Amino acid sequence: MNLNYTPEEEAFRQEVRTFLKDKLPSELAKKTRTGLKLAKEDFKTWQRLLYDQGWVSPKWPEEHGGTGWTAIQLHIFDEECFAAGAPRVLPFGIGLVGPVLTHFGNDEQKATYLDDIRSGEVFWCQGFSEPGSGSDLASLKTRAVLNGDKYIVNGQKTWTTAAHWADWMFTLVRTDPDVKQQEGISFLLIDMKSPGISVRPIITIDGEHMVNEVFIEDVEVPAENLVGEVNKGWGYAKFLLANERTGIAGIGQSKDEFRQLKEIAKTERKNGKPLIEDPLFQSRLAKLEIDLMALEITNMRMLVAEQKAGKPGPMSSILKIRGTEIQQQLAELSMDAVGVYANPWIEAALEANWNGEPIGPEYAAAKTPYYMFRRKASIYGGSNEIQKNVLTKAVLEL
Repeated sequence: MNLNYTPEEEAFRQEVRTFLKDKLPSELAKKTRTGLKLAKEDFKTWQRLLYDQGWVSPKWPEEHGGTGWTAIQLHIFDEECFAAGAPRVLPFGIGLVGPVLTHFGNDEQKATYLDDIRSGEVFWCQGFSEPGSGSDLASLKTRAVLNGDKYIVNGQKTWTTAAHWADWMFTLVRTDPDVKQQEGISFLLIDMKSPGISVRPIITIDGEHMVNEVFIEDVEVPAENLVGEVNKGWGYAKFLLANERTGIAGIGQSKDEFRQLKEIAKTERKNGKPLIEDPLFQSRLAKLEIDLMALEITNMRMLVAEQKAGKPGPMSSILKIRGTEIQQQLAELSMDAVGVYANPWIEAALEANWNGEPIGPEYAAAKTPYYMFRRKASIYGGSNEIQKNVLTKAVLEL
């Protein structure tokens, strides 16, 4: 692989930088870089800016709003956005249900949903995991029974990120309980305002409310909200999860966090010297940088392969495994770097309007909760243990 960027690619990088300099609100960038809590409106603001620029759904087919960028351009765009402090685009619409609809939805569904997904006017959540059906997703129990021109849906979903913000949910339901588990699942779109839907918050160890329980009781869903064919939802789910695992790797975000970590290590001191001069810390930092560089090269190779194949393959599981492991190492090393300032964590200090007395430098406030947040990275999107099973079966053929 030629790792040198062409003049055209460097020109594209400069175009992205100019856009970010001109359009990314400085206050939003500051909130992102310092780990402050982002509100729904923050995500909507950034997505709308990308939508107006025509850059919000770069991996979609061009006829549905894609950019037609090469794999290298996608990598450059991701890298520059995080380097500038842009928040990530919430993946549930753009990265997950959108590609499912462009590949498997009918013309009416594409006309109804795709533009609102791109503009961010409609927020989505993902109704996959259930109590007792997380890593073993095919064992899900939420039932959908066809009654005339409607499905009657009953069940419970859990760990549903952004369900309290969402207008719609894409979900897996069991439509045939009498066949092999994977063969009786369908893919439904459910309006979150439907009678019978209730959302209960789950507050995670970092004090954040982003995940929820969703209870579905006798909810009526028009049969036209079925995506693709009945009982074929497992295949659509595997397509969606491959896209999710590719995105979870978060190369651009990790590279930006690594840059920040090195700056912190130059500021913080140990035994009277900058932390970055400590041999043990240097060793940990060097190993992490090597791992991150190897992941970046692997990601670029897989982006090229994905473009040729038209969809992510099972090798996306490698990105998910190594990407989340590196994210956890970054969070741990960053917390270690701020030392004693990581311990007196003040949850309110992560609110944008907090005006209390800070403990330690500004960059220290978010390190402990971020470490806690990253502990779940190796679980969501399919646990890393399950990803190793995927690789064993689909790649190694064992």
